[in-house]
Amino acid sequence: MSGTSTPGPTPDALELAALMCSRVCHDLINPVGAIVNGLEVFDSSNKEDDKEFALDLIRKSAKSTSARLQFCRIAYGAAGSAGSQIDLGEAQKMTRNHLEDEKTKIVWNLPHVLMAKNRVKLLLNMLVIAQQAIPRGGQLIVDPVGEGDTMGFRIRAAGTNAREPQNVAAQLNLDNAGSVSAHAVQPYYTALLAQACELKVSLAAEPDAVVVTAA
Repeated sequence: MSGTSTPGPTPDALELAALMCSRVCHDLINPVGAIVNGLEVFDSSNKEDDKEFALDLIRKSAKSTSARLQFCRIAYGAAGSAGSQIDLGEAQKMTRNHLEDEKTKIVWNLPHVLMAKNRVKLLLNMLVIAQQAIPRGGQLIVDPVGEGDTMGFRIRAAGTNAREPQNVAAQLNLDNAGSVSAHAVQPYYTALLAQACELKVSLAAEPDAVVVTAA
């Protein structure tokens, strides 16, 4: 019996949709759970300090949930009719609201133009991958590759102990579709978007940085 595993079948449309839904639920469960916890503290305590703490937790978690939903709607959802375009300025705003915090800063060097929906979705999914490369925070530097309707993207994730996210390079290879799970579906979806845009996504390690490129 061979010790080499054979990849399973490529996920069909229904399975891919289910995996993406699982991914979105995973992204939302923490901030939504924090809102529930805040409400429980608020309802169960008569102390003003506890109630103020609970309200602050609810405010922050609600803001985080809203930012994630807006980002996910564009990155993973339909976000308009087929063939529609999305303003890169709006994409920048959603990216900052979702990914930027006291540890992670974004340097956005893309032009403020309308771009095909799938290209913007590709960009946002590349940013999700790039953020995973800097677990201690750092900079996400977003640059164009080329220009116009065929523009690609280069994202340099720079920070202490930057490293390629585990197994992502393999998951970006569409030949490995049989190993796709809810955990691995986002890089696979990124590769599908790149294919639809006639681009290919690659990872490259640099000293204290990882570069994600679609070209």
